[in-house]
Amino acid sequence: MSTTTAPTATTGTRPVGDLVRAWRERRRLSQMRLALDAGVSARHLSYLETGKARPSREMVERLAERLDVPLRERNTLLLAAGFAPAYPEHRLDDPALDTARRVVGRLLAGHEPYPALAIDRQWTLLAANRAVAPLLGGVSPDLLRPPVNVLRLSLHPAGLAPRIANRAQWRAHLLERLRRQVEVTADATLTALAAELAAYPGVEEAGAGDSRRASAAFAGIAVPLVLRTEGGTLAFLSTTTVFGTPVEVTLAELAVEAFFPADAATAEALRQVADAARPPGGAESG
Repeated sequence: MSTTTAPTATTGTRPVGDLVRAWRERRRLSQMRLALDAGVSARHLSYLETGKARPSREMVERLAERLDVPLRERNTLLLAAGFAPAYPEHRLDDPALDTARRVVGRLLAGHEPYPALAIDRQWTLLAANRAVAPLLGGVSPDLLRPPVNVLRLSLHPAGLAPRIANRAQWRAHLLERLRRQVEVTADATLTALAAELAAYPGVEEAGAGDSRRASAAFAGIAVPLVLRTEGGTLAFLSTTTVFGTPVEVTLAELAVEAFFPADAATAEALRQVADAARPPGGAESG
């Protein structure tokens, strides 16, 4: 049975002033700059950060908005200030998210025969379309046991890494995305994941010709994923889709990663794989 969850206060929660100061410093803002943005005096903000004054609920939400604090952490700020959380959180299979779940399903299915997957804030795989599985041949079963972390699956030596022709470039791209995400969210799990991925042993790039060709085609525009498969070398460009104005924690943290063919050969190869998997007569299996 699905349940609705909401963040709760935990033992040892930091004072709200400490949290505000930490987010301000993370965003590299002075007290004066934040005070001006929030429409309060620098002195009042100083009192809030040092605990000499207690912020109102409106003030907490205003500061969180100016600091671009993620919804999950906004709830933490509110709890630390003694207020109830403002943003609900549901499991993705909760009936309350039926519409959003259907939207994600349509996005994934509509992207076939090209691969696409849905992930949460920590890069945990939530759903994938049928074009993803054929690309995972040779991956260790351990990496495919739920919960599957997409970054670990990509960069682990027992994952896709040995088959990524431009692995150094792709690895640097993913680690930079993760670094920026850690900066924005201050998520401890992501911080630990970044350290784990950075510690994976390096391997020499194979298929250098394929890597150079794909990289040159999109130099300065995008970083392609060049993957060697049994059906040949495939090149992809990726996009990320998020909900525009979510006011629910799970939706705010959900993203769809869609991969598009970077050349005609890749598009044709993916169409052939999809055709081969289609039941005789063109009917889809239920």
